[in-house]
Amino acid sequence: MKVILLQDVKGQGKKGQLLDVSDGYARNFLLPRKLAQEATADNINTMKMNDKAAQEKRQKEREQALALSKVLKEMTLVVTAKGGGAGRLFGSVTNAEISDALEKQHKIQLDKRKIVLKEPIKNVGTYTVTCKLGYEVNADLTVEIKEA
Repeated sequence: MKVILLQDVKGQGKKGQLLDVSDGYARNFLLPRKLAQEATADNINTMKMNDKAAQEKRQKEREQALALSKVLKEMTLVVTAKGGGAGRLFGSVTNAEISDALEKQHKIQLDKRKIVLKEPIKNVGTYTVTCKLGYEVNADLTVEIKEA
């Protein structure tokens, strides 16, 4: 019997996959637990439409990530932090502070978990941080740290 998986099934396949399983396995296990549905012509057509819509959505999100990466590469973000003189800061500048400054200054919302710091920023100066935008798109953001 051909079935379309509605959820991931260990040892069988992933969600949305079309499988050929034994009739008993489908009737007694997959269908009652709502792990799969029969692969009728209507269900197969619906599955293909959903796959196409999901693929278009991923493509659109990837294009948005590429556009944002171009904007971030050209931008210099200024972050002020409390300092103790001689170019040293009290504490360090975190990725959360960089995310907040990015939203306040340029109206760009970027989750703090997507900003990667190679090492903690503890001195005044100019640094380059990496922003992971998803879909294997990364952007380098120039951050200038000033003492308040």
